[in-house]
Amino acid sequence: MKRSRFSEEQIIGILKEHQAGLGAKELCRKHGISDATFYKWRSKYGGMELSDARRLKALEAENAKLKKMLAEQMLDVATLKEMLGKNF
Repeated sequence: MKRSRFSEEQIIGILKEHQAGLGAKELCRKHGISDATFYKWRSKYGGMELSDARRLKALEAENAKLKKMLAEQMLDVATLKEMLGKNF
């Protein structure tokens, strides 16, 4: 996954500028981002504080870790079932 060149702090700062009254097009031009990026950020981080964004990132990392553990466990179970199904 491509890493963003903006941190959560910067993204939330840009969104707060928009809430303060600057237009979306002006902000995009000022910070060198596309309209689509701005609206994607707004849907993901809109109304969040910095602590909320950090908590979201931690939860996403934990979720990815748990999904990986589940996939490995399912692979182990499938392997064991296959081994038990064979006649030795």
